[in-house]
Amino acid sequence: MAGTEFEQHTHESLVHDHEHWHVTHNWSETAGTFEHLASRHSHPHDHAELTHSHVPHVDFDSEHAGEAHIHDHDQPVDQDT
Repeated sequence: MAGTEFEQHTHESLVHDHEHWHVTHNWSETAGTFEHLASRHSHPHDHAELTHSHVPHVDFDSEHAGEAHIHDHDQPVDQDT
């Protein structure tokens, strides 16, 4: 994207649901290799407010859905966010 300037902006805190995947690697004695077992589920997920710079968004919802997310299952989502 030559010529595109980075834009500093702030995303407000956000709580939303979206599907995400968990993948585990399990050793198979029969196959003599690892098997990939995948499952997906959806649950509330929160993002703290964030200020950063990058090429401007075209479609935030679509772009956000395709990004990797960190899910902290030890600290529940703050529903008041």
